[in-house]
Amino acid sequence: MSETKIRVLLVDDHPLVLDGISARLEGEATLEVVGMANDGQQALSLAAEVRPDVVLMDISMPVMNGFEAAEKFRDEQPDVRVLILSMHDDREYIVRLIQCGAAGYVLKDVSSAELITAIETVHSGGSYFSSGASQALFSQFEQARAEEKTTEQEALTGRERDVLRLLAEGNSNKAIARELDISVRTVETHRQNIKNKLDIHTAAGLTRYALENNLVD
Repeated sequence: MSETKIRVLLVDDHPLVLDGISARLEGEATLEVVGMANDGQQALSLAAEVRPDVVLMDISMPVMNGFEAAEKFRDEQPDVRVLILSMHDDREYIVRLIQCGAAGYVLKDVSSAELITAIETVHSGGSYFSSGASQALFSQFEQARAEEKTTEQEALTGRERDVLRLLAEGNSNKAIARELDISVRTVETHRQNIKNKLDIHTAAGLTRYALENNLVD
């Protein structure tokens, strides 16, 4: 029945780590460790011989690192699924590995059960990211959105922010003109500029934006 098992090649430059991972996977009914390599170049050569389904690979290795090896597997052995097992939770590493063709990214602190689930998931054609890796990816998008909001607000002039705040507080154009000692026409011009800069074209949308970005006391 071994032919039905998922064939796994382990790649890490630390022999003790390889032994430890192999021990974690030993005896698992759905998996078979078919080889172990110490760097990306060795992994590519060995994979051509043992034909693994999944390569479980570290990033920091001599001769050829995980980034280079992932790209090589993608281009030269596209049927092999690459799953990264790393101690690094740096979102730049994760994004780059995805771009290099990796199907998943798992941190080394995961349980044996989760590691097995990750291997099974990528083997079946899916992607798998452990919770730590997912959080790192999510933080990237959160940071990008925060930076986008900051840029939007910085694009508004001080007077436009005043007008937006007064609009969000429910004031009419005339009331805003009186409050800021400007003409109604100037208020209307500021209001149109705000809509264009924020790409928000309803009073309700402007009010929601002001509340979400703490522009209203």
